[in-house]
Amino acid sequence: MVSKIMLDDRVIQLSNFEEEKENGLYTVSVTFDVTSEDYHDIATLLYNGTFDVKIPEKDIMFRGTIYNYSTSITNLYEKDQVGQYKLTLVEEKG
Repeated sequence: MVSKIMLDDRVIQLSNFEEEKENGLYTVSVTFDVTSEDYHDIATLLYNGTFDVKIPEKDIMFRGTIYNYSTSITNLYEKDQVGQYKLTLVEEKG
């Protein structure tokens, strides 16, 4: 099981990881928890939309764009909350 992903230089601990490769391009789906303390930094990062994606445990690196994104909770501004984020990234054609 892959335990972390890097988006740009931000390390994110994962609770779920799935990968596919179609026509030589990766699609990666991940699930991770975001605390109210980390919410602003993660939200700001995800607004970029495109990232240098690294999966060190699988020696995978690519430039990826958000294809799908969802969260289980929207009030992460409230203290001591934890939301589950689901994110699918698709490798850009190079």
